[in-house]
Amino acid sequence: MINRKLLWLFMLPGILLYTGLFVYPALSGLFYSFTNWDGVSPSYDFVGVANYKDSFDSITFRKAFMNNIKFMIVVVVLQTVISLVLALVLAKNSRTHVVFRALYFFPAILSSVSVGLIWSFIYDPSIGLLNMSLQSAGLDSLMGSWTGDAKIALYAIAFVQIWAHAGQMMIIFIAGLHAIPGELMEAARIDGANRMQIFGRITWPLLAPSAAIVISYTTIQSFKAFDLIFVMTDGGPNYATEILTTYIYHLAFSNYSFGLASAGSMIFLVLLGILTFFQFRALRQEGARG
Repeated sequence: MINRKLLWLFMLPGILLYTGLFVYPALSGLFYSFTNWDGVSPSYDFVGVANYKDSFDSITFRKAFMNNIKFMIVVVVLQTVISLVLALVLAKNSRTHVVFRALYFFPAILSSVSVGLIWSFIYDPSIGLLNMSLQSAGLDSLMGSWTGDAKIALYAIAFVQIWAHAGQMMIIFIAGLHAIPGELMEAARIDGANRMQIFGRITWPLLAPSAAIVISYTTIQSFKAFDLIFVMTDGGPNYATEILTTYIYHLAFSNYSFGLASAGSMIFLVLLGILTFFQFRALRQEGARG
């Protein structure tokens, strides 16, 4: 019989790492969210829920939250659709399809900082590849300051986010497609179902688990798109690309308001948890109906 105490001993390193790197920081953040700690001084005062009230009263916080919602909607919808289309087109295991899968997946192995620097150069209004290409094509009217214009900066970064991760989500959908029994597709074709009917009645319902993973991961990814935005715009211009993660960072490391930043982090955590929960629930119901 296996000694249970020995099993706990094997689990101990993982438990210690998880506690030290996740549980303790989370509880510390919750504790400091009720203080006015500046992150430097050894002393601080308890302020109760004042930090949470100040967060909800802050115009910058509300703007960052709305930017996060806009960014999330654009990225989740377009990235999910694009990755699904790519998966349907490249589902076969032929050499050509495998090569194209690798090409589309390649941006996912790059660091977000590298991606941000590359696209900052592409978007540069003076020497950027995008404006130069538009000028060469005689489309001067479409040239612009892609990350300097408050109206389009957020969507320009959303496009970069989609470019970087659509191939990664494509792989999840391809795995889901390969798990669908071929006999179901063949039976549907014999019964006279067309492609749209097969997709709506068989493919999509059976892809619900893969879709749940893709949508949930993309939601979390878009809410935590700190490094990409930090490198490309640092939340500017005029807070047009400020999201909750950059807002929290600026509070902590620019304004030294660690208590307020901790409160923002707790709000961010709760919002993300609620959003992910309802997404999973909606997709589970969709799969059940299918």
